Amino acid sequence: MSKIKIDENLCIGCHTCASLCEQTFEIGKKGKAKIKNEKAECDLDNVEQACPVQAIKHEKS
Repeated sequence: MSKIKIDENLCIGCHTCASLCEQTFEIGKKGKAKIKNEKAECDLDNVEQACPVQAIKHEKS
C-alpha cells in the first residue's frame, strides 16, 4: 500500500489523475484533486509522472 500526498498549492485541476485512476482520485469542490480511495488499485507511478505540475507524490510502505 502507498501513502498518497497531493500538494493543493501546485494542483491546477487538470483532471489527469482522476482520468487515469478514477477509483483513487476525484476533483473536489475547489476544482483540485483529492483522494477518493487510497486503497484502490492504481498505477501511482504513472499518475505521479503524468501530473503536469508534480502535485502528486506517493511513498510505498
